[in-house]
Amino acid sequence: MKKKLLVIGGTGFLGSHICKEAVKKNYEVKSVSTQKTKFTKIKKVKYIKCDISKFAQIKKRLNFDVDYVVNFGGYVDHSNKKKTYDSHFKGCKNLIDFYKKKKIIKFIQVGSSLEYGKMRSPHKEKYFFKKNSNLKSVYAKSKLMSTKYCIESFKKFSFPVTILRPYLVYGPGQKTNRLIPLTISKSLKNKKFPCSAGTQIRNFLYIEDFVKAIFRTLISKNVNGEIINIGSDKNQKVKKVILMIKYYLKSGKPTFGKIRLRKDESMSYYPDIKKAKNLINWKPLTKFEKGLVQTIKFYSRKS
Repeated sequence: MKKKLLVIGGTGFLGSHICKEAVKKNYEVKSVSTQKTKFTKIKKVKYIKCDISKFAQIKKRLNFDVDYVVNFGGYVDHSNKKKTYDSHFKGCKNLIDFYKKKKIIKFIQVGSSLEYGKMRSPHKEKYFFKKNSNLKSVYAKSKLMSTKYCIESFKKFSFPVTILRPYLVYGPGQKTNRLIPLTISKSLKNKKFPCSAGTQIRNFLYIEDFVKAIFRTLISKNVNGEIINIGSDKNQKVKKVILMIKYYLKSGKPTFGKIRLRKDESMSYYPDIKKAKNLINWKPLTKFEKGLVQTIKFYSRKS
């Protein structure tokens, strides 16, 4: 029998890549989102409309058997604080409360590197906040609250949950409101665009490596109740990334220093990924340059 996978947020950038790979691996795949997908539907994926912040909808629309659940669910506009909290924390809590009464093999909660707040890099999973006071955004607080609820559910009910904390995942199909696709989009048009000084150090992970981490986690034993960082093993300076895109495209006019950094912005933000290597036998395989070229090709074809 086919393994049954439910992807919450399966119409987004990350979720859609998981759905595609799951179909290739012969899973029976269902995708959940609050709205019907505006993108091309993936063949053999069943799309379900459901607001996970409303428990009654979950009970009514998700009342079927699944083996695995991967939760990418969450409102994308973080300026709307109520919807951000409701979708990211309340939604996660509702899903766990629903599925802890059912027999599932694995629940993956996709957390955020922002849960580390001002912790010094490299971030290690053993560090856990007792308070949320140093987290500025509702999004980061909601993600951390979700992580805590996941851990509590594992300890109290042996709920089979693993929390993955991805860093800056990039690749084909990402919206152009993120650094790499935004820079590619502006450079393809050879337009001037403002940037910060670009001195920040960040961790970028190619989408294919992230997808592999998800499926490694699904089949790994002894990872329930664990928090695992998912990132690359090489960090990049933001200015270098922008200049690399300009170099490959032979166009683009970034104006560095035009955007001021936030007062609370961390200059170095990257993970320790030893735990991922040891627990789920995973490591990133795609060199940044190769992933960047593949991403540039995707947006160049679309332009």
